[in-house]
Amino acid sequence: MDKFVIQGGRPLSGSLPVSGSKNTALPLMAAALLADGTSTITNVPDLRDVRTFSKVIDVTGPNVRFDADAHRLVLDTRSVETPVAPYELVKKMRASFYMLGALMGRCGKAKVSLPGGCAWGPRPVDLHIQGMKAFGADIELDEGYVIAEAPGGRLDGGSFRLDPSSVGATINLLLGSVTAEGPSRIQNAAQEPDVVAFGKALQDMGAQIEGLGTRTIEVQGVDTLAPFEMRNTPDRIELGTFMVMALTAGAPGTPVSITHGAHEHLGTAFKEAMSETGADIDYGPDTVTVVPPETLQPVSIETGTYPGFPTDLQAQWTVLLGLADGTATVTDTIYDDRFKHVPELQRLGMEISVKGNTATVEGGHPIRGAKVMSTDLRASVSLVMAGMVAEGRTDVLRVYHLDRGYEDLEAKLQDAGIDVRRESYDEFAEPDLESVA
Repeated sequence: MDKFVIQGGRPLSGSLPVSGSKNTALPLMAAALLADGTSTITNVPDLRDVRTFSKVIDVTGPNVRFDADAHRLVLDTRSVETPVAPYELVKKMRASFYMLGALMGRCGKAKVSLPGGCAWGPRPVDLHIQGMKAFGADIELDEGYVIAEAPGGRLDGGSFRLDPSSVGATINLLLGSVTAEGPSRIQNAAQEPDVVAFGKALQDMGAQIEGLGTRTIEVQGVDTLAPFEMRNTPDRIELGTFMVMALTAGAPGTPVSITHGAHEHLGTAFKEAMSETGADIDYGPDTVTVVPPETLQPVSIETGTYPGFPTDLQAQWTVLLGLADGTATVTDTIYDDRFKHVPELQRLGMEISVKGNTATVEGGHPIRGAKVMSTDLRASVSLVMAGMVAEGRTDVLRVYHLDRGYEDLEAKLQDAGIDVRRESYDEFAEPDLESVA
């Protein structure tokens, strides 16, 4: 197993490049299944989740070729012989559940394992299942699998309201409905840029969709869809992460550039919170320049659906508050149990208390290196951020979580002046008790 070893105290400097979006690439891969032919996606990040989902798709019959150096993914989907997504692969990442919509849209039937992924909080797939039923699917659960079938070979179409709004369910219902017999309506749909980019790819394939980026999406099913070629969008969560990193680890008054991003995808709430910290921020066409202030102002945030503050950036914001001059809160309205990074940050010296879905952070306390353990994707990067500013050495264990969503992070940080390296370790080795006595 791998870990990051970080010697804290070296300032972040220069620039950090943003990779392609994981949260857009995975739905685009699922969309390719709807067409009989070869689709190509470029600007695809080399991530564990991309490789896992490639295997999930490959099991059903298509040929998936990923050129990691060129960041190009080619999917030959002329043959979809086995509409099954097995537990052994789906358990590794929740986004594999997109196979439900993709296989229903292509084959009219699917057998998909209930998903796995990050070890925090309930993220039920009930919305996905109920939505598919509303669109005409017969569904039963059997030994951990969702078994779905459209009686006529294609979904009928229908209307379904998402409560709450859900990115994953919106994507799954779009995948299933674009080849339905009749019209469909998705109400309270997700408005995230990832969903919009995915929907535009479906339109390029010939899907009849209206209302992308609004709360109501209308779909008129079509008989067939064509393969597509598309450049994947930049990763807005990585962009936001690097912007927060610039504030926490950059030298006051010294600019840090984040390149190859799309700042218009960040949403208004995040940008407003960043400006309130006292930072000087310049938003260019594909580069965001962040100048950290002498003193970070504490800014309370509350996560929300787009264009609200992203839940995928709240762990990083918690670290920022630990360095700010004062006390502020982080409230997560999307998930009520996404604070498993807090005990690990407390090990480093941060003063944080959690009550319900709100974490209160008292800034200004010394942060000292220690061994900490990743529990999920975004929590892992928050621990890396804390280690960058901690006194001494920090070991961030289980960075396989990090590898699911941040491409080659250690190399990017090394190029920007951070003392970080990846090491292998034995998770189950007997501890050296004398060294800690």
